[in-house]
Amino acid sequence: MEWATKLAWALLLAIHIPPAAVIAAPSLLTRLYQVEASGDLVLLLKHRGVLFVAIAAGCLMAIFEPQARRALAVLAAISIVGFLALYLAAQAPAGALRGIAIWDAIALAPLIFVTFKAWRHQAA
Repeated sequence: MEWATKLAWALLLAIHIPPAAVIAAPSLLTRLYQVEASGDLVLLLKHRGVLFVAIAAGCLMAIFEPQARRALAVLAAISIVGFLALYLAAQAPAGALRGIAIWDAIALAPLIFVTFKAWRHQAA
């Protein structure tokens, strides 16, 4: 069943790549967030991209380093669940944020799976 765990981590990695890519391709800011790539907001969204690089790197590491999976599951959960909580607290606004919320909702399935496997595997 290790292949399923690695696949779930790979799915989490794939979900975190597009927001990380804004660092290299600022034009993605308009596509992903429906904002113009200018001013202070660009800096903030690029910093968000840097943080997503960290999360994506963690997901990649989790594919190959089972002993790190507990901590990395917490990191991914903070990102995914944190955004969904903020999105719902903002009364689920329409627009680009809805698309992000949909992808994060999709990510809940592999996140729950890898989290369960990390705690079950290391607790034994």
